[in-house]
Amino acid sequence: MPLPPAQDRPARLGRRLALALVVAIAAGVVAVFTGAIEVPERHDPWAPLDVTAPPNWLTSYKLARARGDPVRCQAALADTGMQYERVPDRVTGPGCGFENAVRLRSAGVRLGSAPTLSCPMALSFFMWEHHALQPAALRHFGQPVAAVDHLGSYACRNVNRGEGAVPGAPRSRHATADAFDVAGFVLADGRRINVRKDWRTDATNPSAALLNDAHLGACRFFRGVLGPEYNAAHRDHFHLETGGFPMCR
Repeated sequence: MPLPPAQDRPARLGRRLALALVVAIAAGVVAVFTGAIEVPERHDPWAPLDVTAPPNWLTSYKLARARGDPVRCQAALADTGMQYERVPDRVTGPGCGFENAVRLRSAGVRLGSAPTLSCPMALSFFMWEHHALQPAALRHFGQPVAAVDHLGSYACRNVNRGEGAVPGAPRSRHATADAFDVAGFVLADGRRINVRKDWRTDATNPSAALLNDAHLGACRFFRGVLGPEYNAAHRDHFHLETGGFPMCR
């Protein structure tokens, strides 16, 4: 059989390599599904979210999948160890109300008044507090956060862009218990970190560094995050939410 022209050989070799790669990937997928190859849960995209495992490249996907399914969400929330009670689904007005929600009593940190959060919000809150907020506090202060000061969660209202309530504006994520406003933190020694007062006052200030890390960390575990630089209405808190378009501002 005559050899192909020299100029065609690289193309043929490329096609053979591509085919071999496809076959290898297909064989690997079959091996995983049949159990011939055992994949550790943290590297298995089909395994449930492990809320206490150190985050890796699959955590965001697993968290999003858990948030999108009420049964998975409640199962993951039960593994957090947080103290909460489920609240009945309800509609409180046009575009307002919640379903698959909980009243969060304790979340590893004190919360003051118990906020009502959708299951996706409560789950994201745990992931943020456990994997971003507390490590940042230990890094900058050598001690954990003992309490989170908040401005509330559920409220039947429209989006606030700084001009107050505007008739005809879209409903806020607060209207479905899919948002939570964090105003600051209390450290184990009683020291207070306040978003309004301490946000980026000085790059070398540990309070500002903690707030910056908490803000960036929230962007990993919530769908949307708005901070003090977004607009005047958010100058004193972090707005954390699930659902809607992804944003980190």
